[in-house]
Amino acid sequence: MGAYSADLELARACAAGDERAWERFVREYRPLLYRAADALDPSGAAREVADSLYGELYGVSATGAARQSLFRYYEGRSSLGTWLRAVLARRFVDGVRSRRRTEPLVDEEVPAPTSEPDPQRGRYVTLVQQALERAILGLPARDRLRLSCYYVQELTLAQTGRMMNESEATASRQLARTRRDIRQAIEGQLRQDAKLGDEEIKACFASVSDDPGPLDLKQVIYE
Repeated sequence: MGAYSADLELARACAAGDERAWERFVREYRPLLYRAADALDPSGAAREVADSLYGELYGVSATGAARQSLFRYYEGRSSLGTWLRAVLARRFVDGVRSRRRTEPLVDEEVPAPTSEPDPQRGRYVTLVQQALERAILGLPARDRLRLSCYYVQELTLAQTGRMMNESEATASRQLARTRRDIRQAIEGQLRQDAKLGDEEIKACFASVSDDPGPLDLKQVIYE
């Protein structure tokens, strides 16, 4: 049996429409969802997302077809609480339609832009965008969630830490580590796939620093 077999059993019972299992779920996990919602948005807007999530979790069968509960996506690879927080964060992000974060995740030194435009700039921006997408999509789910909290939802470090059950200092260290991992992954892809040398790689980062282009991190993280 897996470490989260009890959580998986509860989720499957809820997905099957077991009312006793559902009552237990609401009793034990409603407080967790509300705490996670308050960490996302203390104004209460995220609580509305948490409340609406119950309909998706319970499932609908208005046409008489088999019930389609969101619980069917839970596979017991993490605790049910961790999975619920991730789902809530994704729903919250999806609701923030007008906000986009295009800040590049490369905070190390880059060469200062020159006064004359680089004719390769468009190509460099495209290469880095493509490499960034692959690098983020290759991250563990927890790292992607932390990036979402800080870069997409624009939470503070303290709010991000609460969302991840981490201290503010730990959240900061983990974000710094993830940024380093992403940069290394991008450099590796530019070197191996695009066959670029050191100077061209530096020029790529300079181009992105000057103009990140239309990259939507919400799309990258949750594609």
